[in-house]
Amino acid sequence: MLSPLRLAAFSFAAGFVFATAATPAFAQEKTPKKVEKDNHAGYYYPAPKTFEEYKARAVTLADSDRSRRIAFVANLTKEFLSRPYPPQLVIFAKGDEKQKLIIVALDENHMNTIFRARAVLAQLTSIAILSPLFQEHGVEEIFTFFDLLKLLGFKQVTISDGKTFAHQVRIR
Repeated sequence: MLSPLRLAAFSFAAGFVFATAATPAFAQEKTPKKVEKDNHAGYYYPAPKTFEEYKARAVTLADSDRSRRIAFVANLTKEFLSRPYPPQLVIFAKGDEKQKLIIVALDENHMNTIFRARAVLAQLTSIAILSPLFQEHGVEEIFTFFDLLKLLGFKQVTISDGKTFAHQVRIR
């Protein structure tokens, strides 16, 4: 079975390009610095009340585009659906260029706090560090799921319980 993260390695001839920061910067904000209209709030998730910014240690690959992001999400979804139990969350991409990743819980009380949401994101990092992409380039102890998303060209992640809680991370 094709690992969902193996997709990021396809057409990966140029090698990794690292940002200069040795550690990522997380800055939690009470309100976003620049308020952008969020067409997805109120439809896929409630309006986010907490926001973070992540300064990635990776830079976007030159050949990361809308189709690569769609394929990444499709492969990740396929892997979730192949498990012998119903998925606990759904992952999809939105925006004209599919640069906004959305993760929504399908079960009650699954991701209804920022701590549970961050735990899910940490679990996705655990999956990412096992990928051949990270291990072949020796970044499994450095990069996170957010760095993988940056490589693919995602700019934002919203994670929600699908009912009352939503948290948004901007990737730069």
